[in-house]
Amino acid sequence: MKAARLHAYHEPLKLDEVGEPKATGPFDVVVRIGAAGLCRTDLHIQEGQWAEKSGVALPYTPGHENAGWVHEVGPAVTDVAVGDTVIVHPFISCGLCRPCRRGDDMHCLNGSFPGINRDGGFADFLHTSARSVVKLGEGLDPKDIAALADAGLTAIHAVKKAIPVLGAGTHVVVIGAGGLGHIGIQCLKAYTPAEIIVMDPSEPALALAGELGADHTVKVDGTQMDTVKELTDGFGAEAIIDFVGEKGAIEDGIAMVRDGGFYYVIGYGENINVPTIDVISREISFIGNLVGSYTDLNELMILTAQGKVSLHTTTYPLDAINDAMADLDGGRLQGRGILIPG
Repeated sequence: MKAARLHAYHEPLKLDEVGEPKATGPFDVVVRIGAAGLCRTDLHIQEGQWAEKSGVALPYTPGHENAGWVHEVGPAVTDVAVGDTVIVHPFISCGLCRPCRRGDDMHCLNGSFPGINRDGGFADFLHTSARSVVKLGEGLDPKDIAALADAGLTAIHAVKKAIPVLGAGTHVVVIGAGGLGHIGIQCLKAYTPAEIIVMDPSEPALALAGELGADHTVKVDGTQMDTVKELTDGFGAEAIIDFVGEKGAIEDGIAMVRDGGFYYVIGYGENINVPTIDVISREISFIGNLVGSYTDLNELMILTAQGKVSLHTTTYPLDAINDAMADLDGGRLQGRGILIPG
């Protein structure tokens, strides 16, 4: 099969011919990839930011947002069958450890992460497990939903954490209306009555945010903090959902959160530098978000089937992987990039 593989950090990926994965274990599932989402984490992987944390050996195949059709199953698999259309939860969890027992899939003590610490879905086929596949209903095509496996899953996970503080009359600032942010806006609209303020430097991204349900769109042009203060009666927002985490977003977000408010960290690339006395005196809570649970993904598929969440995408053939990554890195992608194997 063909696979786009990273051979060296800071270098383009190469299209290689490699062996197809096989369902050798009882709960193994091999998925024929119909679409694979492109994530900013893939850029960070290429830059070597994940090298020490993941411990992966090069070359390997990135790609952690995957959807397609079941190609082969192990003998104990009963929840899906060959030919079923599925979206793949990005993490392979054991189901037996304490985090798994409480539904905290991403902190499984025995898990693995295709596309991060083992071969992922920038290929014709992906090896995963029965616990990681969600069977899709009629009318959901892999290319239309693949990026929901991480971008959408991360967005809904963060939004669900914020629900308790986003009652009627509250404000939430969404920083970044790109690949994750445009999904987060729709999840906020579906789950909360809060007034949604969206910040982005891109006019097209802000226009899309308005179409998807943002109550206010604010261009990042140096006046954004004053605008948000005005929209929140000078107090700031109860919640900041930061899908960027770099290039000044963190400083803006901290300045815009209300005292006693909550800052949900999703995007990364820079560090949060806040004097501890400010954290205490303002009583700000910083909350990290690592993808989401199987239940989150299942709920997201229901919202998608109901027409409450949709993806704005640009598709590329798999052999254009480096063009797609360059477009993402250069800010030319609106919404999410999707790779389609030949």
